Amino acid sequence: MIGEKLTSRSNWHPLGRRLLVIALMASEMFGATNGDSLASKCVNPVYGALTCSTSSCHGGAAEKSRQHVIWSQRDVHSRSFATLGTARSARMAEALGIKDPLTDQRCTTCHAPIATVETGLVMPGAKASEGVSCVSCHGPLEGWLRNHTRPDYTHADRVAAGMRDLRDLNARANACVACHQNIDPALVNVGRHPALTFELDGQTQEQPKHWREPEGRSGAQAWFVGQAVAWREMSWGLRNGHLDTQRELPRWRALGWLIHRAEFDRKPDGFGWEFQEVTPTHLALAEENARQLARRGADTWTPENTIRVLAKLANTSADFRAASPSLLQASRAERLVLAFDRLLAALPPDPRKPEASSQLDRLFRLAQSIPDFSPSDFARELDIFAQKLKPLLN
Repeated sequence: MIGEKLTSRSNWHPLGRRLLVIALMASEMFGATNGDSLASKCVNPVYGALTCSTSSCHGGAAEKSRQHVIWSQRDVHSRSFATLGTARSARMAEALGIKDPLTDQRCTTCHAPIATVETGLVMPGAKASEGVSCVSCHGPLEGWLRNHTRPDYTHADRVAAGMRDLRDLNARANACVACHQNIDPALVNVGRHPALTFELDGQTQEQPKHWREPEGRSGAQAWFVGQAVAWREMSWGLRNGHLDTQRELPRWRALGWLIHRAEFDRKPDGFGWEFQEVTPTHLALAEENARQLARRGADTWTPENTIRVLAKLANTSADFRAASPSLLQASRAERLVLAFDRLLAALPPDPRKPEASSQLDRLFRLAQSIPDFSPSDFARELDIFAQKLKPLLN
């Protein structure tokens, strides 16, 4: 049961939805991936976090120089390698025949990317024990390290020199999705690694920020771009045989349904999720459509899109009343409540907002258990949510 250890139907409290959001997204990085990590493809020297940690750079106490301090003391990414040394990881490794999760690439690809880099490219001071550090997200430092502090060196200059453009939501999602979406089916099948659900905005909000978002940036935009990138990644994984079809195909269909119902910008043709039998051709088409949607979402999202998409998704109760496999319906509900959580948070403050939020708690309660999911109950409560939402969208 999803979220079973966090809360129950008879013991719901205001924090329950926030905890369930975290559970549904499996936001703590705890596993390997079928995607390509930056480190495994690296051809440049890799420097460790200590390179960035001096007080005159990113290890100071001032607001604009505390990035390393925030990452090292508060960010779960700095502890991802340590996770591999836990008893849970040891049991998982034993079940999979992994001798040492601290060194096996199936684990270190995401938990300790520096461990996957060729020894000759790892510079002194860089250690796998850093977990997911600066180079994992920002890219190899060689091209821009020496110049990036110059007053005349712009963000565009840094990007041109090889820094990953994390201000661009599509690029940011691409940096995160491999380790937060696709996972070796064997790790889940042993029953100890959670299936992963990538959600860019929610997972970003759970992080202690060591950066500033561009002015006017909407969390709803980050949500949409992340969903499109997640669908692209799932399409790729299914098409290339890297995901468990029986488990992941309903989740892939649910995400395709969500993006299709959101109707952002325009509907690409041939989403693929609606076909009874999904072929590699459908998956390739879905992959390309998702790629285009992610780029358009990053480039053209407006505040009006947040309202329009929220209204569209709130009026999908008919889909839950239609005859469909229960697992698919439960997967749709799971994706939908996570979407509502982020889209509702993106709306301006309003005294009527708590009423809609309270109704969303009811939807979360209904979505938390796949075995017990009732599409008709969910549809009824979804209609009520749509009514409570209307005053916020006018």
